[in-house]
Amino acid sequence: MPPKAQAAGKGRGPAKRKLAEEFPLGEVLTDTSKKSWKLGAPIGQGGFGLLYLANDNSSKTVGADAPYVIKVEPSDNGPLFSELKFYMRAAKPDLIQSWMTSHKMKYLGVPKYWGSGLHEKGGKRYRFMVMDRFGTDLQKKFEETGRRFPRKLVLQLGLRLLDILEYIHEHEYVHADIKASNLLLSHNNPNQVYLVDYGLAYRYAPEGVLKEYKEDPKRCHDGTIEFTSIDFSSVVSSNGAGPSSSAKKTSKRKKVVDYKEESDDEVDGSPAKKRKSPKKKGVKESKTASPKKKAATPKNTAARPKKALVEMGTQTTPGLKRGRGRPKKKAEPVE
Repeated sequence: MPPKAQAAGKGRGPAKRKLAEEFPLGEVLTDTSKKSWKLGAPIGQGGFGLLYLANDNSSKTVGADAPYVIKVEPSDNGPLFSELKFYMRAAKPDLIQSWMTSHKMKYLGVPKYWGSGLHEKGGKRYRFMVMDRFGTDLQKKFEETGRRFPRKLVLQLGLRLLDILEYIHEHEYVHADIKASNLLLSHNNPNQVYLVDYGLAYRYAPEGVLKEYKEDPKRCHDGTIEFTSIDFSSVVSSNGAGPSSSAKKTSKRKKVVDYKEESDDEVDGSPAKKRKSPKKKGVKESKTASPKKKAATPKNTAARPKKALVEMGTQTTPGLKRGRGRPKKKAEPVE
């Protein structure tokens, strides 16, 4: 387990992670099962580590057609250690092959774990992991094709990704960093896509027991900002409750629901308070408007509609006076 960083002084941020130094060609690494791996040229660099071509035959020079890659990071860094935990628990070749057989699949887009270990160089310790070699990523392909994929291709990619996520979730993990740059094509078969980079993978149900989600205000956000959902924690509590009563604005949907509930009350015959339309600022009342008169009992009640019909909202034609200002939309009948 990587050693814990020394506590930083007051006012100081967390200790920065170290970058891996480049190893010379032909460097031999030995994993925990005593198997030797020979490094070739570096082909990529992650956030804090390097990616090398590699081969399990240490007697030959590692060429451009090497079938493996090795990811190397300083041993006290956290991302590779977290990624290793996922690979060792869920990405062993026999586990993946068993899943493929039981689900009648030709391939599964989860990289296979081939080995890992520690290596010392120049008085420093490094952690490494061996996995399959892959080709380019979907983000580069997306840019090359004018940022547009055919619909058929998008559907095929979606199905392959669902297969991958089903396997990961079944093995108690979530990936937590899905994006086009983490979807790589196979080195030998460009029609196969693999989900890589499990540095943020989270074990949500160890031994089948679901972990309760708890926010840690001291922990910074992990992930890619472009694909992060809006932080709604200020108005939604951790138990799923909605905004508190101190919210300043009420949504339109809420207003419509309140209006329909009041309409239901009126139809049932229960007393309901009559809403007053809000007065617009800057609009003065007309002095020529006739004042409201008290309702008098008409002589011929059959020829005049009852006022109760207007208040109860049971008329089929508009019976209310036209209000000042902008005309209001007719309310839909409540079923």
